[in-house]
Amino acid sequence: MSLSSAGRRLAAVTAGALALTVGLALPALAHVTINPGTAEKGGFTKVAFRVPNERDKDSTTKLVIDLPIEHPLPFVSVRPVPGWKVEVTESKLPKAVPSKYGDITEAVTKITWTGGKIEPGQFQEFEVSMGFMPEDTDQLLFPATQTYSSGEIVKWADEPKADGTEAEHPVPTLKLVAPAAGAGDDHASGAATTPASAAPTPAVKARSDAHDDASAGADSDGTARLLAGVGIAVGVAGVATGVAGLRRGRRTPQAPQG
Repeated sequence: MSLSSAGRRLAAVTAGALALTVGLALPALAHVTINPGTAEKGGFTKVAFRVPNERDKDSTTKLVIDLPIEHPLPFVSVRPVPGWKVEVTESKLPKAVPSKYGDITEAVTKITWTGGKIEPGQFQEFEVSMGFMPEDTDQLLFPATQTYSSGEIVKWADEPKADGTEAEHPVPTLKLVAPAAGAGDDHASGAATTPASAAPTPAVKARSDAHDDASAGADSDGTARLLAGVGIAVGVAGVATGVAGLRRGRRTPQAPQG
């Protein structure tokens, strides 16, 4: 065998091995995931469910995310995605779940996106704001169901393996961490904000009261300035009248004396 033939064969074997390696690695990169993968306990967070299309010809046409029932999330809102219709399902829980905010009897249990398309070679992110994050667990699982235009359904619901290896269809997992030092109960992870349906925190109420007090003070101060201005104007008018009268009096001719 010539050197050139051996070189060509080595290159072919290397290319084949590389193709096989890439082929095995691609599915691992195409899972439905939750980003960011961590959130602080006790607060709100905003996450994005990232959905890549694994197929060469078919499009993804539907996504269903199941929210945990054993650790329910009472406040959930979604960001609209152009071209997609979203349905948020709220259900009564089998039993009330206690929390420091009171017993939770109802919660959002499912979010469904339909009507859009994720073409081959593309991905889409579906953003969700949710809270309060539970404090009695270190992770939340969000099983996902991905439907393709061919009718194929793929469930991403395999829990993490005990040995640390990745499952075939890993479930999107959100790790929960302790709040940052100095954070209060109304802290938020990432760019999330407390939803309007939640009661205002003392800090928010304090800022609101301060604003009201400042507005009241500004109104009182404005009224005082207005009255002072009116008083000055009246005083100036009185002085002007007096001066005018004095001048008229000086110009009046004196009656001749007999």
